[in-house]
Amino acid sequence: MAADAEQIRVLLVEDDDGDAFLVEELLREAGGGVELQRVRLLADARKPIREAACVLLDLGLPDSQGLDGLRWLLREQPDVAVVVLTGLADEYLGEQAVKAGAQDYLVKGDVTGKLLLRVIRYALERRRWDDAQRQLHVARLSAEENARLERGLLPSPVLDDARLSVSTRYRAGGQQRLLGGDFYDVVQTPDGWVHALIGDVCGRGPAEAALGVCLRVAWRALVLAARPPADVLSAVQLVLRAEQQDEAMFATVCMVSVAPDRSTGVLRLAGHPPPLLVTPDGITELTAPTSPPPGLNDPERWAAREVQLGDRWSLLLYTDGLIEGRIAKGPYRLGSDGLIELVRDALGPPPFTIGGVHDDALLDRLIDQVRDLNSGELDDDIAILALSRA
Repeated sequence: MAADAEQIRVLLVEDDDGDAFLVEELLREAGGGVELQRVRLLADARKPIREAACVLLDLGLPDSQGLDGLRWLLREQPDVAVVVLTGLADEYLGEQAVKAGAQDYLVKGDVTGKLLLRVIRYALERRRWDDAQRQLHVARLSAEENARLERGLLPSPVLDDARLSVSTRYRAGGQQRLLGGDFYDVVQTPDGWVHALIGDVCGRGPAEAALGVCLRVAWRALVLAARPPADVLSAVQLVLRAEQQDEAMFATVCMVSVAPDRSTGVLRLAGHPPPLLVTPDGITELTAPTSPPPGLNDPERWAAREVQLGDRWSLLLYTDGLIEGRIAKGPYRLGSDGLIELVRDALGPPPFTIGGVHDDALLDRLIDQVRDLNSGELDDDIAILALSRA
């Protein structure tokens, strides 16, 4: 056990000199590596408990009676292991103390040195076990919450046109892999239009993820209700204003609406990186007049531009985490030009193959390449959506 390799710092809170002397003699008799410190009052324990691994606590002190001292101790130092000391007539109180958070209890006058040392070591191990179980429970709850948020941020597309395919990837950024506010969606409406969305709430964490879910759900509901795209973005802006937990929160959005002929579309950008258009003959960056990001300003109108797609094409929508990674160890970022080169390198010589499993392989390779160029995990989240007509 780890306790055998080092001195165990034990704090004894005991006002009776005779009982304190007995504890010292028992530990000396057991020969275990215990560094014992004693205080007479609970008030004197505030500082020493910060360095103690285990506390031997008398439940009958001049400044504390019963379980009040234990509760105070656990509030002051929740991570410390506690063994309570009771009198012969208070064994029931010891059991109550264990239920209240102590690791074990001992009855004074019925203890040997080896038993005392074993109980201290057991209390330490049980404290570690309790901490591990609590951390596991918190991690499980966090994972479940992240899964629910991820389902809200990254839904299944509503798409009936067999000529079109959708491939998506999402990767949380940062060392702690916290879920961020990147989101995407694809919806086909009864009039034959297919609308694709990708967005990014500035920041990372549960508040940003929850706001991203609200914006994505509002967008899908309004698109399915056949509202004009400009009205949809205005409503998304209103939802952001209503749901933001901080006035500084904002989101960037890219929306592409593909016409029923599947060869033309309309692009709208609100502070978001423009998408890439991949055709068999080449790769271009689609540009459009840019509106302010929702949350920063209230535009009077959302700028739009009609774009020509062609007969076979793939639209690559992405969040800025994909292009903001560093190149090797220098100060330079990948940027959209670097991304185009990565896509061209991944697709090989023209004519490029588009759609289906080819898009899946492309997205996986892009994520691997930007991570390699960054020499590790990226700081920001990555969301990529490929909508293709093969």
